[in-house]
Amino acid sequence: MQLRKLLVGVGCVLGLALTAFAASEIDLTDVKCIMNPKAAAKADHALDYKGGKVYFCCDNCPKGFEKKVKTDETVAAKGNHQLVATKQVKQAKCPFSGGDLNEETAIKVAGAKIAFCCENCQGKAEGMEGDKQVVALFGDEAFKKAGFEIVEKE
Repeated sequence: MQLRKLLVGVGCVLGLALTAFAASEIDLTDVKCIMNPKAAAKADHALDYKGGKVYFCCDNCPKGFEKKVKTDETVAAKGNHQLVATKQVKQAKCPFSGGDLNEETAIKVAGAKIAFCCENCQGKAEGMEGDKQVVALFGDEAFKKAGFEIVEKE
């Protein structure tokens, strides 16, 4: 009986260590929960998403995300945005035109760097605010057009 308790305890410690190790690669400083943007995202409340991980403040938020992500474009865009903000994905093209990137047009949107092909697209993005801006730049259509792909780990 005591051996079983010891093994369970060791398993729990190893599980926490592995979770901390995996999350240590992702900087969650200033990253907010997708479902509760007033709360900080935490490494121990993660969900696999598009080849990366998205992070939440509690155990309930991933359940809400899974329910809404397929039908709510804002929730999907916020998940995509968090992949960019945590540097799990790399941008290849402009989210509006699909054109080649001009790094001089890069802006930050709620902690996520995004670049454009030209100053016109940059200006269009800067003219938007809030969820409208997040959906326009990180919604599934823009995410695909921008060619975001998971960054290969070395």
